[in-house]
Amino acid sequence: MAGKEEELLVPLDTYLKSGIHIGTKYKNKYMEPFIYKIRNDGLFVLNVQEIDHRLKLLSNFLNQYKSEDIVVVCRRENGWSTVKLFSEITGIKAFTGRYPPGMLTNPNLEIFTETKLIFAVDPWPDKNAVKDAVKIRVPVLALCDTNNDTLNVDLCCPCNNKGKKSLALVFYVLAREYQKARKKGFDATLEDFEKE
Repeated sequence: MAGKEEELLVPLDTYLKSGIHIGTKYKNKYMEPFIYKIRNDGLFVLNVQEIDHRLKLLSNFLNQYKSEDIVVVCRRENGWSTVKLFSEITGIKAFTGRYPPGMLTNPNLEIFTETKLIFAVDPWPDKNAVKDAVKIRVPVLALCDTNNDTLNVDLCCPCNNKGKKSLALVFYVLAREYQKARKKGFDATLEDFEKE
């Protein structure tokens, strides 16, 4: 097991403490392959090795794009401060709160944004951004919990996309890997991502 743990992006203990593997009481058929078991209290538990594997894929996919070609959307309030810090560190555009309708599809709007990739923190509350991404034919990356539908998602990363600590860990890892791929310094800590 020790050999396996060394291959993870962060130590197994860090994953477990963040609750990244704790799902909801509901499961969607699309998320079944990522579910490890169901707890006595009815919550589904995601496979941590699969989360790590998908986080690596997500990171590698993001690393192929320039920061100005990516937009992260996060309607869920638990992720706002984390997503904003991620944006500050990487230079990737972030929209927290309500997604502005037509932002990606209507060039007449002042807020019109061209992008080559959409990254949704949760494809359910961020569904309008996902629909717009499909309309303009850009890839959609998303963090998906056990209850999420992945129909319009090109690459999903299974995780607890509702928990503050879980989201902090995901964006900490993604920021670190994004900066590393660009040979830029990264001195933020996981604690920085967990702050309000």
